[in-house]
Amino acid sequence: MLDRRTLLKTTVMGLSMIAGPASSATQQDRDQDNGSARRLGFRMPLEAERHARTFMQWPSRAAIYGSRKELETVRTSIALIASTIARFEPVVMLAGPDQVAAVQQTLGAHIEVWPIKTEDLWCRDSGPTFVRSADGALAISELNFNGWGNKQPHADDQRIARRVAEKLGLRVFDNGVVGEGGGVETDGAGTLLAHESSWVIPSRNRRTKAEVEGLLLEALGAERMIWAPGVKGADITDYHIDALARFVKPGQVLIQLPRKKSTSDPWSLSAFETYEILKRAKDASGRPLDIVVIPEPDPEEIRSLSDDFVSSYVNYYVCNGAVIGAEFGDDKADAAAKDILRQLYPDREIVSLNIDPIGEAGGGIHCATQQQPAESP
Repeated sequence: MLDRRTLLKTTVMGLSMIAGPASSATQQDRDQDNGSARRLGFRMPLEAERHARTFMQWPSRAAIYGSRKELETVRTSIALIASTIARFEPVVMLAGPDQVAAVQQTLGAHIEVWPIKTEDLWCRDSGPTFVRSADGALAISELNFNGWGNKQPHADDQRIARRVAEKLGLRVFDNGVVGEGGGVETDGAGTLLAHESSWVIPSRNRRTKAEVEGLLLEALGAERMIWAPGVKGADITDYHIDALARFVKPGQVLIQLPRKKSTSDPWSLSAFETYEILKRAKDASGRPLDIVVIPEPDPEEIRSLSDDFVSSYVNYYVCNGAVIGAEFGDDKADAAAKDILRQLYPDREIVSLNIDPIGEAGGGIHCATQQQPAESP
């Protein structure tokens, strides 16, 4: 199966077929929508704040996964995630107009299906990134998804955020920054966390680090950026932060670490490097961070035999009344992860799912979801 890690080890499928600029929006679009979300009092809320609904994407392009059979396996996991979240809040699945009837039949009447074309499943990256004003108005900040730096065809996926905004009648902010929602974490109170490798890179932004930082703070309504270097070129995302570290609440970060550092493993080195930076960092309020470490599962104990399997416990999704996470077959590590999440989110039900096909495709539950905040917390 082609996935978000192994894709770079192959001849990237159809790169010559990819058309369009680094940003999905035209200059005319930006001239119309170039207001700063932060300047107008909008911010991206913490994921744990109340939601109006969850958005997800129905994958449609079999070539991304290698075969029709593998696509159907991934779809089964997407349906499982959607039906689980739907126990706690409304879910909208985005699918091509010609697929709506079939998708609706597969998912059932409790999940709404909107006729918006999709290619891949990663709604965190290509879906709408919502921001909210102090008086409860919603808008969408356009992150200009470009297929992780033009590594994958994205003619439909790059338009999803604006199509959702149009359907909801929401304003779109677009300052030209290019990237993905999974590449940045927010505490909802003025602090962002990201790997430079996903943003300060010519395939997304031909700008300085300071310029990219300014655009991200402006787009998401924040005041302080915490950067860690990350890893460039080892996977299609250039190491999204949401596979490693997440804000639980303002002042608290959860990070997944290997049991020991391996000097031969760039992921291990980068994880510990990010950890050391977080230990020295302060948030927008000037306070040091409370850092909780969650151990990664033993590669010898997990079910998947994929060399590039993403076994990230921190790639969970917080919805109304629940935390939807993954379990990987290492019983001891799975139980420890669930217990840590239960301690961090004591008022929510902790649900652990077997979504191995999503991990083999290079992501997790957080990558497959995108929240629409409620108009008030």
